[in-house]
Amino acid sequence: MATAAKAASASTGAKARDFTVKPLFAEPYFVTNIMDAITPKQVEYLKGITMLENQQNHISEELYLFERPEMKNIKKAVDEALATYAREVMGVTHTLEVTQSWTLMNPPGVGMHGHTHSNSVVSGSLYYAPMPDPPGNMVFERHNHYRQLELAVQPEKTNIYNAPRNAVVPKQGDLVLFSSAVHHYVEQNQSQQNRHSIAFNTFVRGTIGSFRDVSELKL
Repeated sequence: MATAAKAASASTGAKARDFTVKPLFAEPYFVTNIMDAITPKQVEYLKGITMLENQQNHISEELYLFERPEMKNIKKAVDEALATYAREVMGVTHTLEVTQSWTLMNPPGVGMHGHTHSNSVVSGSLYYAPMPDPPGNMVFERHNHYRQLELAVQPEKTNIYNAPRNAVVPKQGDLVLFSSAVHHYVEQNQSQQNRHSIAFNTFVRGTIGSFRDVSELKL
């Protein structure tokens, strides 16, 4: 960064001064592949679930999918990934427990509107079936509300500090975990095949807060 600053200063005639840029906070997303936990029979079962019209795409009639006995081994793999996320990424001892879970299908030409997930701590997307080509990226956005100042970032200056959005390119078997508060959408399906996925929400289980600070809450 300092070298770039000196070069820029030289071109404008300004005095070159070294500077540092350091991350203050980071918003993680987590990816692991659980294809070994998904059987062809389960893929067939999931594709056969009754679907309803959503705002743009299609959503399953079943909204507690992981409670179905057909999903037992997939749920086990998801629970293991959530335990890793809680322990290694969040650094907490609490359990992340799946609440609602459902399937989504984007036909050709269809994406998914921008949204966040209410009443959830961590949300997830599981790409259980072969992905179309191109796969239709999941795009995370930095902002999810009205901004009084709209400052366009120069494309050649985009970095982790100022990028307005970042994309995840999914592949079959990928499980993506992310904060439920992060605004995200799915790009339009530009292939001729349906795009399938499972989505789910979670909430913490355990005791949060402090007994002596009278902020204790047992969940």
